[in-house]
Parts: sequence; structure tokens; C-alpha cells
Amino acid sequence: MNSLRAVLAAATLAHGLLAVAGEKAEAKEMAIATIVDPTGAHIGQAVFEQAPAGVIVQVRVAGLPPGPKGIHLHSVGACSPDFTAAKGHINPEGNRHGLRNAMPDNGDLPNLHVAADGAAAAEFFHQRIRVSAPALGGAAPLLDEDGSAIVIHAAPDDHRTQPIGGAGGRIGCGVIRSGGA
Repeated sequence: MNSLRAVLAAATLAHGLLAVAGEKAEAKEMAIATIVDPTGAHIGQAVFEQAPAGVIVQVRVAGLPPGPKGIHLHSVGACSPDFTAAKGHINPEGNRHGLRNAMPDNGDLPNLHVAADGAAAAEFFHQRIRVSAPALGGAAPLLDEDGSAIVIHAAPDDHRTQPIGGAGGRIGCGVIRSGGA
């Protein structure tokens, strides 16, 4: 539990530092997701920062089984107890799943590697999404009419197998909400 508190404190601090970085801090388009486990316990946070050419995604979690985990962006901003309300991946153009495909779906991310103590911290850069509209060049907005969710799976994603890379059941979910501009 202390590890979870430390991870959440670090995520909150990182989010605060992002908001005030630089002498002339610019307002940044941000979104945040509080990640919960199937019991509803808070296990971490994801922060999404719009950059000129894509979105910087920072994820910090604790209390998960160790090892690589598939992590994806899902098309509906809802987390029911089994997380199926988040529906499938963000994929408005019907692309194939997997980063090993020439045109992967918009919800695909690299695996999240969870340490032996159950904690993980990762930063990804994603060019096929935007925090909100207007979506440019095929990038899908996270904060659209029905929202989006970030979902952590029980197993690694092989980045090839349809429809989710063999990543298994859903063990973490967070509804992505506006984090201010």
C-alpha cells in the first residue's frame, strides 16, 4: 500500500510539474485517467498531454501482478466492474490490431512492464490520437462524444494476434477525463 501511495504521489507531482514547467508556462491540453482494479480500488493514474505531433502518455500504477501487460486505449469512457463497458479499441478506420502491422489501430500501445513489487511507470508517445478534436491526419480524439478509457490486460500483447494481441482479461481500467487546458 505504501508503494501505491508513493506511485500516486509521484504521478500527482509529475502532473503538477507538467502544468508549471518553464518560465512562460503555456496552457497545455491535458486529460487524466484514474486507474482502478476490478474491485474499484485506485491503483494508478494516466496523464495525456497534447504535443504538436501527438500525445505524450504517462502511466503509473501499483498493485499489479509482475510482468509485461498489454495496455490499450478503448473506445468508450466507461469502466464497469469487468471493464467490458469500455468496449473495443479506439479504431475509427477499422485497422488491424498490433504495432507489428503497417497501420495499427489507434488504441494500440507498447506493453507496460510491471516490476516484481507490482509497480510500473512508463511514458509513451502516440501519434494516432489527440486529446480532443479536431482530429488531424487520422488521429482519433480521446475526449469525443462517448469518451475513452485506458485498459490494462493480464498478459502481454504480442502486437500481432487479432483482436487484442492475446493480452487476456482486463485487470485495470481508467476513464479518460479532461485535465484542463
